[in-house]
Amino acid sequence: MLTGILAGLAAGALWGLVFVAPRMVSSFSGIDVTAGRFLVYGIVAAGVVTASWRRARKPTWSQAWAALWLSVLGFTGYYWVLVMAIRDSGTEMPALIVGTIPLWVMMLGKPHGLKWQTLLPGLALTAAGLVLMAQVPTAAHSSNYTRGLVLSVLAMASWTAFTLLNAAWLKRHPEVSATDWANWLGVATGLGGLGLALGLGTPLPQLVAQPDWPLFAVVALALGFGSSWLATIFWNMASQRLPSSLCGQLIVSETLFALFYSFIWDGNWPTAAQFTATLLFTAGILASIKAHK
Repeated sequence: MLTGILAGLAAGALWGLVFVAPRMVSSFSGIDVTAGRFLVYGIVAAGVVTASWRRARKPTWSQAWAALWLSVLGFTGYYWVLVMAIRDSGTEMPALIVGTIPLWVMMLGKPHGLKWQTLLPGLALTAAGLVLMAQVPTAAHSSNYTRGLVLSVLAMASWTAFTLLNAAWLKRHPEVSATDWANWLGVATGLGGLGLALGLGTPLPQLVAQPDWPLFAVVALALGFGSSWLATIFWNMASQRLPSSLCGQLIVSETLFALFYSFIWDGNWPTAAQFTATLLFTAGILASIKAHK
């Protein structure tokens, strides 16, 4: 169990990086950050698929198409919108809004026997945390702060839809293993990243000519290899070793690490209001998970 908990926390720590990375390379466009991350992820996934090509299952055209459009919904499209949200409204609010995804997945897939009254205390705490954090002015706030909040909600909706539709697709196709599907999604995500880079991204000669190019390359590698491929492995380890209820609680670590990295990057300790908002939000998510269990 300890190994599972540590693996889940490691996944959360790696996922939390995706919220502060756009601010670390703010001179590069959101398209470039998104494309860089998923090109690296796609290359790693393609390498894994190639290494096991002879014994691996090959996707049909319909399966390949499903992997492609789901990868846009849950990876390239989702993260592009999230990067823009972070640029507009900082890290804290997007991290909290996206952190409500387990709640939405839980409510939209709510078992018939679970009463709404049991979820209300957790939902109230979560909402209180969001409202309180939104009232705290930070240096990262811009004139487009409200637009950033709207984009955060859009990103949250995109990944929630991906979670539900992806699970439904896997249930309809039991012949496809979780490992094969993860590799296919990775390759499809890499193709999406390549499409973004070629169609909308900064031309490579201009990209490498920018002074912060080495930092951008390091961030792309960290996000593509660490926050995408390696984090998935850690999460699978946690899922194999822990009860689903405990895994659900560990998902909160992603939001907490994102906030932690943001405060470090800003060089500030959280204010009393930010700390209280984080506690309320975390308590609300955990209470909702416990009520669902």
